[in-house]
Amino acid sequence: MSRIWHLRIRKTHRYLGLFIGIQFLLWTVGGLYFSWSNLDSIHGDHLKRPAGAMPMSLSLVSPSIPLQALRQRPGVDSLISIQLIDILGKPTYQLAYSMQHGSHSMTHTQLADAQTGALRQPLSKSEAMTIAQQRFSGPSAIEHVQYLTNTNGHHEYRKKPLPAYAITFRQPAHATIYVAAQLGTVQSVRTDPWRVFDFLWMLHTMDYEGRDDMNNSLLRVFSILGLLTITSGFALYFVSSPSFRSRRKAKQFASAIAVGKRVRNQ
Repeated sequence: MSRIWHLRIRKTHRYLGLFIGIQFLLWTVGGLYFSWSNLDSIHGDHLKRPAGAMPMSLSLVSPSIPLQALRQRPGVDSLISIQLIDILGKPTYQLAYSMQHGSHSMTHTQLADAQTGALRQPLSKSEAMTIAQQRFSGPSAIEHVQYLTNTNGHHEYRKKPLPAYAITFRQPAHATIYVAAQLGTVQSVRTDPWRVFDFLWMLHTMDYEGRDDMNNSLLRVFSILGLLTITSGFALYFVSSPSFRSRRKAKQFASAIAVGKRVRNQ
């Protein structure tokens, strides 16, 4: 291989390494954090008490009673699911249904008292705070409460049911419990370790809009560039290897001798 090709490979490898070296470093740092973290702790499962069971002696009305009231709403076209949940010690039906909005349908949820069949309003702030305190296993007091009606792609409660109450406790790790107002249930727990994880995940996926898209164009481009960098590194190793150079020189020497012999024979 000529010296010109040797220099081209070296330059290509150097500039590719300089261009994507920072991203390689971020991938490595993120991978270390992911592999050394306990996912249960990251997800905040250790801070969430399990929901309590309800006694078999409960007297419940048929779900058809709240469904009858739900049918009176214009646009309701289909029932998706019925679940029995506990809200502050009261058995409650969680009715998921589809409602027509113009040319498309949207899923909504309605709560209903499972002992009377009466439809009930979404959770109030005080109810959400009490639920969060009941499900939170930490000893800390509530620091502040926020009512969310919308979130962007970088919010830690993205792509989850809204509206919701974000109830933050002072300790441990500024834990925030998110309670969906219309569903009446705890949706997620977020802590500082999760926030670090989420930030590194964004850098890992290179999705700087929604953080969770593993098929974005930027990641694909850098993956290809990373493959080219590694390939050029292997090529540079072989062309720079002393054994490779000595074999090449031996071949060149043998070729020169063979040419000389042919010239003398002529």
